Amino acid sequence: MKIVTWNINGIRTFKGGIKKALDLLDADIICFQETKVTRDLLDERTAVVDGYNSYFSFSRGRSGYSGVATFCKDRVAPFAAEEGLTGLLTSHDGSVGCYGDQSQFSMEELQMLDNEGRAVITQHKVMCQNQEKTLTVLNVYCPRADPEKPDRKLFKLQFYRMLQNRAEALLTGGSHVIVLGDVNTSHRPIDHCDPDDLESFEDNPGRKWLNNFLFGKAEGEGLEKEEGDRDVGPESQEPGGCGGGKFVDTFRHFHPTRPNAFTCWSTLTGARQTNYGTRIDYIFADRPLAEEHFLSADIMPDVEGSDHCPVQGRLCCSPLQSPRCPPLCTRFMPEFAGRQQKLSRFLVQVGPQEQDALPGSQELGEIRENLRPPADAGSAARIGNVAGRKRGPTKETPAPRGKRIKTHNPPKPQGNLLAFFKPAASQGSRSCFVKGQDGSEDTGTQHSEGRARVQGGLSPPPDITVRGSVEGEGGAMEREGGAVEGEGGAMEGEGGAVEGEGGAVEGKGGVEPCPRGACPLGFWKAVLHGPPQPPLCKVHQEPCVLRTVRKAGPNMGRRFFVCCRPQGHASNPQARCNFFTWVDKGR
Repeated sequence: MKIVTWNINGIRTFKGGIKKALDLLDADIICFQETKVTRDLLDERTAVVDGYNSYFSFSRGRSGYSGVATFCKDRVAPFAAEEGLTGLLTSHDGSVGCYGDQSQFSMEELQMLDNEGRAVITQHKVMCQNQEKTLTVLNVYCPRADPEKPDRKLFKLQFYRMLQNRAEALLTGGSHVIVLGDVNTSHRPIDHCDPDDLESFEDNPGRKWLNNFLFGKAEGEGLEKEEGDRDVGPESQEPGGCGGGKFVDTFRHFHPTRPNAFTCWSTLTGARQTNYGTRIDYIFADRPLAEEHFLSADIMPDVEGSDHCPVQGRLCCSPLQSPRCPPLCTRFMPEFAGRQQKLSRFLVQVGPQEQDALPGSQELGEIRENLRPPADAGSAARIGNVAGRKRGPTKETPAPRGKRIKTHNPPKPQGNLLAFFKPAASQGSRSCFVKGQDGSEDTGTQHSEGRARVQGGLSPPPDITVRGSVEGEGGAMEREGGAVEGEGGAMEGEGGAVEGEGGAVEGKGGVEPCPRGACPLGFWKAVLHGPPQPPLCKVHQEPCVLRTVRKAGPNMGRRFFVCCRPQGHASNPQARCNFFTWVDKGR
């Protein structure tokens, strides 16, 4: 029997469909984490897959966040399945049971632990050495401890304790137990590409929990073993190891000294190209199961599609198919089973959405690249203008009975900015005039000193430098120093303005005829200049890449240049150098 776990970073990202991905993994039990789908967004093609039965857990507080799913081939269908670790979400006959002692948790804490959709438990019947055994699979997506949020650190440790409590209770109940998924903690320095401080590495609370949860040797023991040898000798049974837990890290069980075996890389820095990552995805099994029935365990770094790679394990046990899937199976959901649903199913009260950035799956907290940038000042101005034009309440006069009144308000046509810079059709409409410095007026329009106007929507003369914003109807693209408005507006620059239809170019005295034809190239460069020219990094002499600070703080929104190469170890010449420079705010 083959089992696979994979943090997929969004189940709807499979372009070829979920069935194609399942068939390529070619496993009997496939566990996904970070599905980022809620029940209302789950479609039938994903929920009901031919040849598989699936079990989902959804986040109940935030959309597009967290979530796990377990897909089992029909021949490995479980006889029981349950959502969550606490048992509070189980209201059907197909529960797994064995909840252990939960007295250390309050009822509010228990509800919060299962509120984010981080665990699915399936229970199977298997034949191991001609004996029928029960195998329980806990598919978990452990929380990430945000350094800036102490409550999330506490939540992560509570989740760990509840996971251990439930796994050991199932073990005491007579079942073999496999705990797999994204644990969000690298256990040993060998599991980390660049540990910060080896002396304090073990002080991390998550690593302390892993030391207690797992059975294993002290760091450095058994390093003389060849790759692939198992730690199953008599010396491994002694209680003097680094961990006295009841579970085994199956990958290190088969590969105790393999370096650079990572399962997660930062997509923001391209660290997968240089294998600059961490191993935070595991398959844990109880010691008798790992030592007697596991044939192999390995990572699958060649499988792409996420910032994580899958981890697989093979057992010598044969699955026994359940005659009927448990009620948690997605094919029994009313929306997929063809049963009539209650109206209340579609009228669920939803609380306000949190505005905080979603916690990432990286242990070091790298900022994700796909967060939407904040709206610029021009966008904010447009939103404010639209909001400010809302009509107040008006009293409506009821129409006479039996008589219909048909009203039609044609929409105002959208203006085109380029239309205000085309040459005029007649020479008369191209006349130019300037208000001089003596304060004389022209066409009844009061102009300030140092301004000139060009009629007919012509391009400004070459000596007019315009740096401002381009504004159409209802909004603006801001630049430095002014605005280019649409109909009846103006393009303001240093010492003057270029107005639209019926407007003119103003300068410092004297009449100057407007050029015929297209606008000067320098004018458009000043108005619509592109991104700043990238400098060359000092080490590789290659053009740098432009980045923007997304993290809240004094530098929020600032842009900077860094080396274009992927992140990697300092000793790797192919990795990114330490070049860094801010972009001037005026550029």
